[in-house]
Amino acid sequence: MRRAGLGEGGPENYVASGYSAYEEENEHLQEGLRAKVSALKHLSIDIGTEVKYQKNMLDDMDSDFDSTGGLLGATIGRVKQLSRGSQTKLLCYMLFFCFLVFTILYWFIKLR
Repeated sequence: MRRAGLGEGGPENYVASGYSAYEEENEHLQEGLRAKVSALKHLSIDIGTEVKYQKNMLDDMDSDFDSTGGLLGATIGRVKQLSRGSQTKLLCYMLFFCFLVFTILYWFIKLR
């Protein structure tokens, strides 16, 4: 049996024609490509996992910031309420407390 361009159809002629060398090279390149595709697949899965983790963490931070914002809003409202009224007694207590703290600090620094 004759094949076009390959001479006689025996297996020894395939080796002589370079067919098996090309086939081996193609198989080697296929294995390299499979390894790279597998690495990319694992990398994309890891990236997806990391994105989900980061999204959950951002959602948690968002809820924390919302609760902190509500707390700060309530505190600022109380401070505004204090500043509107005449709270001379409270102001005297705060001044006395500050004077006491500075006096204690002065004594500690002086005794060193």
